[in-house]
Amino acid sequence: MAQSGAKAAGLSSEQPGEQKPPSSSRQNEEDLGYNLYPERGSRFKKGTVEESLFTFKHKCQLMLQFAMDTSPYAKLLLGAMKSSGCLFFKDRHFSCEDCDGTVSGGFDAATSRSIVLCQNNIHQQAHMNRVVTHELIHAFDHCRAQVDWFSNFRHLACSEIRAANLSGDCSFINEFSRFNFGLREHHQECVRGRALRSILAVRRVSREEAERVVDEVFDSCFNDHAPFGRIPHSKKDAKFAHREYEKPGPLYANL
Repeated sequence: MAQSGAKAAGLSSEQPGEQKPPSSSRQNEEDLGYNLYPERGSRFKKGTVEESLFTFKHKCQLMLQFAMDTSPYAKLLLGAMKSSGCLFFKDRHFSCEDCDGTVSGGFDAATSRSIVLCQNNIHQQAHMNRVVTHELIHAFDHCRAQVDWFSNFRHLACSEIRAANLSGDCSFINEFSRFNFGLREHHQECVRGRALRSILAVRRVSREEAERVVDEVFDSCFNDHAPFGRIPHSKKDAKFAHREYEKPGPLYANL
């Protein structure tokens, strides 16, 4: 098989340990994008009465459960991580929180591989499905490879390219709704642009530096379709990939 984008970006296939940001200073947290998620330390404990009174959180949790139960994207990714020994649970690994208005979700590798869902910015089920899929792709990459999220810019860029490519972020319907139209290689340009915006949102780097790193890893990471086996341009494609994944065979034996 062709070398995967994760390996081409310099990732090891060994199982990672927990990672911590290189510093806990406020300045460093802003450099790593933590200021976009102010509830990373909420005064409410999970499961308390106070928490349940917040309708945004309740709606977010219901939409998350629906996504995990019905989205073929999410079901395939959860199954692939389970096969790799990385179980993901709704109550343990997902957190509905208020975020900065510029983001819809995030993957926090420093805190037990948790996924943040921005309850104040996600209001439709289709949006929730895409955010859950996008962040689960980051979680899958973290599971299958020794990803250095905090120090290796190429690793971050590779995972952002894969997430934009495989999550449905750049599907024709979503691009049409954004009034973005294109012909040849429009999908690639959408992936490149969304990966670049994601990087600039969570890292304090120049646009020129971000563009350079995205260009360096783009071809290999764009062509790394694991665990889908192909780019799922629609829910129908994702359902087919999920059925193929569940069939016994050697295709995913090395995950």
